[in-house]
Amino acid sequence: MANLKLSHIYKVYENGHKAVNDFCIDIADQEFIVFVGPSGCGKSTTLRMIAGLETITAGDLFIGDTLVNDMEPKDRDIAMVFQSYALYPHMTVYENMAFGLRNRKMPEEEIKKRVLKAAKMLDIEEYLDRQPKAMSGGQRQRVALGRALVRDPKVFLLDEPLSNLDAKLRAAMRTEITALHKSLKTTFIYVTHDQVEAMTMGTRIVVMKLGYVQQIDTPMNLYNEPYNKFVAGFIGSPQMNFFDVTLKREGDVVKVTFVNGDEVNLPYEKVCKIHESYLNGDKTVTFGIRPEHVSVNKEGHGMRLIVTNVERLGNETIVYGKLGDHLEEFTMKDEGKNIVIKVVDRDDINAGDVVYAEPNPEKVHFFDAETEVTLMNKVPLFNTVHAKTVGNKMELLGYTVDLPEAYINALGGDGEVSLGIPPHAIVEGNDFELKVGRIEKVDDKNLAYLVNGDSYLFALVPDEVKAGDIYHFALANEKINLRKDGKDILAAVSDEESMVGTFTKTEVKENGDRVLHFFYNIGDYTIETAPENGYKINSIDGNNCYKYNYRYAVNRDNIRIVGENEEGLSGKVTGYVDYGNIRFAKVKAADEELLIKVDPDFKADKVKLAFDSKDVSVYSTRIELKLC
Repeated sequence: MANLKLSHIYKVYENGHKAVNDFCIDIADQEFIVFVGPSGCGKSTTLRMIAGLETITAGDLFIGDTLVNDMEPKDRDIAMVFQSYALYPHMTVYENMAFGLRNRKMPEEEIKKRVLKAAKMLDIEEYLDRQPKAMSGGQRQRVALGRALVRDPKVFLLDEPLSNLDAKLRAAMRTEITALHKSLKTTFIYVTHDQVEAMTMGTRIVVMKLGYVQQIDTPMNLYNEPYNKFVAGFIGSPQMNFFDVTLKREGDVVKVTFVNGDEVNLPYEKVCKIHESYLNGDKTVTFGIRPEHVSVNKEGHGMRLIVTNVERLGNETIVYGKLGDHLEEFTMKDEGKNIVIKVVDRDDINAGDVVYAEPNPEKVHFFDAETEVTLMNKVPLFNTVHAKTVGNKMELLGYTVDLPEAYINALGGDGEVSLGIPPHAIVEGNDFELKVGRIEKVDDKNLAYLVNGDSYLFALVPDEVKAGDIYHFALANEKINLRKDGKDILAAVSDEESMVGTFTKTEVKENGDRVLHFFYNIGDYTIETAPENGYKINSIDGNNCYKYNYRYAVNRDNIRIVGENEEGLSGKVTGYVDYGNIRFAKVKAADEELLIKVDPDFKADKVKLAFDSKDVSVYSTRIELKLC
């Protein structure tokens, strides 16, 4: 039994093709993780890197507490089941299952014990003397599972093991593999392109596209809360319907207008997490609704459509339609007008009928038309608050507060201003107070809906805050974006500072042995890094690593000012940025302008900055790649 950790895993081939990009996941012991996605998305490549059949270009792979990047497959204590079964045709079932154990020089009595135990578990005892050619596909798949099972591995890897089976047998084998996982109480990682397998088998699912992880979540969270349009369309059958629409808020109602002019009204409460900039009726967004979340009526309101086809499947009926009431220029590829609806116990709908479709307001989805990312994040990315500035004061949320110096310098005078306030920038304090409308548990966070007129201000609050409370708070000014006259005038301060430098090594003899030491060089600052980081960078870029520039990123909280006689990065102080709650020195160092946290009374012309190599993340400046 084992947990796994994949940290910033990349696979880049010699021709520059990136098959897997920045793959990160922590897999707990006994989880059943499914990698799913279309062909070529990188799921099998990732599985093969876990198995050791593909080298890892960058990143770290841990099985338990052991780093296994360079460990041979046979030493990783894993077992893999392949799509092709990979059985030896000239051997019997018993010999196939015993083969790996014999290679390990295991005693014959122990081999027999393990094979018989696995055969009993998989119900293939009577086939032990047969050769694979005399067995069905399902039976051969059981043999392949048995061959993996007898090894008693820490981790099972299964690469599309059911793709060669017919639909009925696939359904049966899904159940058997799930039962096997529960019986063995070990970690399973399963690759498939079949979203039904993913939904029915996985405790968590990793959805991939073009080498990138799109979302990692439980099956039902993927179904109910997809992060983007791709996940929404990939999970669920029939797939989600998508339409180009505009949204217009009118009091407590949001009017959804389709390309044919039809309208659907949604309660504002159901879509209040959508940012106000999308609710003015002037921006196209993508509306998504699953077939099973649409009701059909012969009369009524909603989307008017003509039925183009009906599939009756017993208790379920699949209705295909096109928005509008005629079939002129009809095409099945017209995503913006076609709709699929799944209804239960309806036999009164026929091709040619004109009906009305109403989406369930509890189940609607909206995505940005360009990025295709959801507009209904569990935690909204930011709130927009409109304010007025007069002199050194700002009026917002019904209160007047002092402007920090950084805001005064950016605003350049009185006027209207918009604040982009992330929920995490709303902190406990006494500058403002709003009533808590409700609290929603989001993962391990408490999202408060603070009543702000006819809308909400979203904040992350402590456990003791309850609905109905008056919440007292302040703003972390440095985490807020300012806009004036439609232009960004002051960006939020990021969590990291980034500097460009080089990478070097030295060779010394220690106790007669040749020892390499590796260094990050940033301006006049040289930091020795751990040998494993040095070897990793060298293994990725070869000896060219000593010629290339690298980007070194450090969390701002880990950068410290040291004495002038200590080792550090020399910098010139060019000014200060005071946010009231926090103050930064603007430091010119290594051809970069950095913001360094300082005390309120700090004054200096020059500084030296230091940080530990363990706090440094290294990125390639040539391709999008985190090296360590």
